Amino acid sequence: MTSILLVIIYVAFISLGLPDALLGSAWPAIYKEFGVSISYAGIISMIIAGGTIISSLLSDKMIRRFGTGTVTLISVAMTAIALFGFSFSSSFWHLCLWGIPYGLGAGSVDAALNNFVALHYKSRHMSWLHCFWGVGATAGPYVMGLCLTNGLQWNSGYTVIGIVQSVLVILLIASLPLWKNGKKPEEMQVHEPKALSLTDTIKLPGAKAILVAFFCYCALESTTGLWASSYMVLHKGIGTQTAAKWASLFYLGITIGRFVCGFITDRLGDRNMVRLGQAIAGIGTLLLLLPLGTSMTLVGLILIGLGCAPIYPSLLHETPDNFGADKSQAIMGMQMACAYVGSTLIPPLFGLIAQHITIRLYPIYLIIFVVLMFLMVERMNKVHDKNL
Repeated sequence: MTSILLVIIYVAFISLGLPDALLGSAWPAIYKEFGVSISYAGIISMIIAGGTIISSLLSDKMIRRFGTGTVTLISVAMTAIALFGFSFSSSFWHLCLWGIPYGLGAGSVDAALNNFVALHYKSRHMSWLHCFWGVGATAGPYVMGLCLTNGLQWNSGYTVIGIVQSVLVILLIASLPLWKNGKKPEEMQVHEPKALSLTDTIKLPGAKAILVAFFCYCALESTTGLWASSYMVLHKGIGTQTAAKWASLFYLGITIGRFVCGFITDRLGDRNMVRLGQAIAGIGTLLLLLPLGTSMTLVGLILIGLGCAPIYPSLLHETPDNFGADKSQAIMGMQMACAYVGSTLIPPLFGLIAQHITIRLYPIYLIIFVVLMFLMVERMNKVHDKNL
């Protein structure tokens, strides 16, 4: 039973990644059809991000009331409905409307599944699950591209992904009994989530440090991915097509890195995996900064991707160890919310810096978040060690 549930969770993570890059790949066709500015994609993204942050903060209360399996089912169903809503939309404001259930669904399922895996499975599964998310995030734009290049409209891409999500909903309905099976009574007692307000959660020892660390990680990852091509073209003088291909290697580094990390993370432990990732990412940012030629720019981006690979899954997996199994869901939701805030606000902020100052500050901007993340994680580790 446990293995069947794990397979369903893996499928769920692929499904989580499928819609994440759809808007970006479909937007060149959407904004022309609706007659809006190309910048309006940011409005939809902000609506989705806002819903995700809200649902992440509320996830603890929802899971305590309905259970992980039910919350996951409802969240995926909301996402599926939103995707179909996108496919039927005939105006920009329709997209904004459907962005609300999309964001609300994404945040809850992310927090629910990550905490469930952290409580019940080994660290390697967390790495591989997030690797599978990368597979989904890669496949989504590919599906949209197939639709657009075969004479179909962008709506078809959303329909296909919506159908995939609907199939997952059916699987989740069938799997509801599995979420409670296989647990011993004493395990259920230990893992029973404790009701904590947001204020109480923030006051937990080490909570502020780890929340800043999650903010910094997602700021690092999202800023690197969004501005890599522009930095290479405008500062390094690399061709547009070459820069686009090289930038994609950053994400490939994350995906491959997480697959490889799954084989070693149980030996090294979550804490050492985070430190290793931070060191590799730090070296990558230095290679971007130093005048070592264009080839080192490529190496730097790949290293940042490889460095990012173990950080996020390992930080998530050690949450119950750092705060206790009974409090992990409360802090998990806040961690996810801070992560989304970092990925939403920090990349546009660098856009302003690039526009009004210079894009040459890109590596320094990234280094700031690597260093701050390292300091916050080590502060969390000291708090944890004192409480042992």
